[in-house]
Amino acid sequence: QVQLVESGGGSVQAGGSLRLSCAASGYIFGRNCMGWFRQGPGKEREGVAAMDVFGITSYADSVKDRFTISRDSPKNTLLLEMNSLKPEDTAMYFCAAKPGFSGAGCRLLQSDYSYWGQGTQVTVSS
Repeated sequence: QVQLVESGGGSVQAGGSLRLSCAASGYIFGRNCMGWFRQGPGKEREGVAAMDVFGITSYADSVKDRFTISRDSPKNTLLLEMNSLKPEDTAMYFCAAKPGFSGAGCRLLQSDYSYWGQGTQVTVSS
């Protein structure tokens, strides 16, 4: 059974930083796309960042140059480093993973991902 557990959320002031972690169990790490999504108050869930099996990353335009996705394969952990945070980054952040095995290229589409964590809240105040 696949389990994804996020941690690292919290409250920060604008301009601050946070690092989110996603611990995966029951999942073969690095064999398919993994990503981060977020859902702000009153908003649809949106893709933030993803990483494919080769370590190639993709980002939403709104977070490029501020957020960095990475993975620690020996620890089965997906990370999201968030810098220069803005109030509009306030959201519940979710870790997600695709089933099976795949090659290069990960889309930031919810429908591509079957496994989801429960989320961790990030609140950025102005």
